[in-house]
Amino acid sequence: MYQYELARSGEKLFKIRGHYLTAVVIGGALIAYHLRTLGPFASDGANQAWFWLSLAVAVAGALIRIVTSGFAALGTSGNSKDAPVAAELNTTGPYSLVRNPLYVGRIVNFTGIAMLSGSWVYGALVFLISVIVYERVATFEEEFLRSQFLEAHAAWAKQVPFLLPRWHGWLKPKYPFWVRRCIRRENKKLFLLVTALLVYDFARRGFDFSQLPENPAWYYAWVALALVSLMIDLLRRFGKTFANIS
Repeated sequence: MYQYELARSGEKLFKIRGHYLTAVVIGGALIAYHLRTLGPFASDGANQAWFWLSLAVAVAGALIRIVTSGFAALGTSGNSKDAPVAAELNTTGPYSLVRNPLYVGRIVNFTGIAMLSGSWVYGALVFLISVIVYERVATFEEEFLRSQFLEAHAAWAKQVPFLLPRWHGWLKPKYPFWVRRCIRRENKKLFLLVTALLVYDFARRGFDFSQLPENPAWYYAWVALALVSLMIDLLRRFGKTFANIS
C-alpha cells in the first residue's frame, strides 16, 4: 500500500517536476536578498569557502546528469512531462551504480544551488524536499518499467540500489557518449545554474543596478550564454539539429 501511494503521488509530481528547479532558484534569490552574504558564517573566509563548496556540489550534480544523459539509450529518460517512456531498460554506465542516476544528479544539483543562497538551512530543506519528491517520481517511473521489462527489471533491481549509489559494479556503457543529446537535455538546467549565480549576486546587491561592479564581466557573460541557450532552444524547436532526440 505504501509503495502504491508513493507511485500515485509520484505520478502527479512527474508532470510538474520541470518547474521545481525554477522554484528553488526563486526561493534562493529571496534568501540571498535577505542575508546579503555568501555563507552562514561570521568570517568572510569561511563564507568564501562555503560558496566554493556549494558551487562544487551544484556542478557535481550537473555532471552526474550530463554523463547519464550522454550514455542513456535513445527513447529513454526523455523530457516528456506527461508520462515516462522506455524503448529499452538502461542498466549500464551510471545505471549500473544506481537505478535513478538522473534524479540523484538533480538532488545533488538542486541542493548545491540552494546552498549558493548563503543559507545552510535552505540547502538542507531543499535536499530533504528533493529526496521526498524524487523518491516518489522514481517509484512511479519504476512501476512503469516493471510493467514493460518485468524479469529484466527484477534482476537489475536486485543488484542495483534505488537512489543511493553503490561504489562497485560499474558496467561499460552500451552506447557511446552523445554530445548532442546532452545539449538537448541539459541546456536549460545548466543555464539555470549560471542564472542562479547571477541572480543571487544581484540579490545580494539589493537588486540595485547602481550597485553592480564597475566591470560586470560575469553579467555580460550571462547575456552571451542566454543568447546561446536561446539559439539551442530555437534549433530544437524549428531545426533538424536535435530532431528525434528525446
